[in-house]
Amino acid sequence: MRLFYLYGFVTLFLASSLVVANAKQVRHQESDRIIKLPGQPATVTFSQYSGYVTVDKIAGRALFYWLIESPASKKPELKPLVLWLNGGPGCSSVAYGASEEVGPFRVRPDGTTLAVSPYAWNHEANLLFLDSPAGVGFSYSNTSFDMVTGDKRTANDAYKFLKRWFERFPQYKNRPFYIAGESYAGHYIPELSQIIIQHNKGIKNPITNFRGILLGNPLIDDYYDNIGTFEFWWNHGLISDSTYKALNESCPYDSFLFPRNQCHQALERAYSEFGDINPYAIYDSPCNDLGTLGNNLKMPLPWKFRGNDQCIVKYTKMYMNNPDVQKALHANITGLPHPWMTCSEVIRSNWTDSPKSMLPIFKELIAAGLRIWVFSGDTDAVLPLTATRYSLKALNLKNVTDWYAWYDNQKVGGWSQAYEGLTYITVRGAGHEVPLGRPRLASTLFQHFLNNKNLPSSPK
Repeated sequence: MRLFYLYGFVTLFLASSLVVANAKQVRHQESDRIIKLPGQPATVTFSQYSGYVTVDKIAGRALFYWLIESPASKKPELKPLVLWLNGGPGCSSVAYGASEEVGPFRVRPDGTTLAVSPYAWNHEANLLFLDSPAGVGFSYSNTSFDMVTGDKRTANDAYKFLKRWFERFPQYKNRPFYIAGESYAGHYIPELSQIIIQHNKGIKNPITNFRGILLGNPLIDDYYDNIGTFEFWWNHGLISDSTYKALNESCPYDSFLFPRNQCHQALERAYSEFGDINPYAIYDSPCNDLGTLGNNLKMPLPWKFRGNDQCIVKYTKMYMNNPDVQKALHANITGLPHPWMTCSEVIRSNWTDSPKSMLPIFKELIAAGLRIWVFSGDTDAVLPLTATRYSLKALNLKNVTDWYAWYDNQKVGGWSQAYEGLTYITVRGAGHEVPLGRPRLASTLFQHFLNNKNLPSSPK
């Protein structure tokens, strides 16, 4: 009888502790609620939350997130959750994904007011933007040597973030979950996905109901990406025959993060032949905004054409550096005086590990049954479609649907091909940041990804 009473007491104590813990998380969630952003239109009908999740208490390392839910009329409680990651490495998802590409707001030229994008992805899903790793955007660490980081710790910290974020937002547990992003997120996303798949193995109803990944103009494999990139440059008349030969002789096995001397020289030669163009979208105007904004052409290798286009984020930088905006976002809680930056040069220059290929992880994710879509803007010279096609071809996947033109609004939106375990799409006229240059086409692509339906092959 005593054992019975003891068991009942322990059960009651654990249940009470769980209730207290859940109540604490709900309070924390509510404290992260954004009441209203400065300059926000009055017509906004969706909820927003932002704040920090600590991933290492000892080091004082915390990652900043911004959750933007679907509008009330779209029934956000029934929509999936999509985590968006930008690359760099060292660039802010708040700066690009949220503010320039798939988020609902765009900063007006006055730098103080916001406009609403008609093609925002939160019409289809609840969007979670993460500044990763620590030291990027509003994310921070109290330990100076944390600014020396790489792929492995970035993936582990992102997983810790997700686990703790789901505890703060229990309504999203077991909800269909996807990860999307671009560029160096071609490393971030497969590496994080691998960790999630490994931790979910053997669990009947995992908290993270992981369904798939969506990768735009991704860095996948150093060798195949290099071969395809140099071919794109040559085929589009950006470089000479002799430079094309030098690149193929000196650079195919080099990581863009760590080019050797001969490769470095060949790349400098190639970039000098590009002329004054925008390599992120070769038919668009280049960014020539000098002064405090800087210019990509002045950046050292390998970041000369791998960094951010400062003209795109000019007004976002003004807005995010407004103290009232930071207060509304619950950001910059350390009160550091340095300005908010779209990309961290410190993180970039101190990146320690970058695997040469993501293809082994791709094979693992395909075997796990994950939905994998990869897309390319066809005017991007930074990580062009030929680079991605060579990398995907190396997977030797069985063809399911032949290459075909897909349509949107009775016009060709691009081309697509479905393989066993992976779908590849090109987006016509888009650059490195597809949702920025072709927002309608990107929105159409996103809808079909979530519904797991091939893009339409007929204008009707």
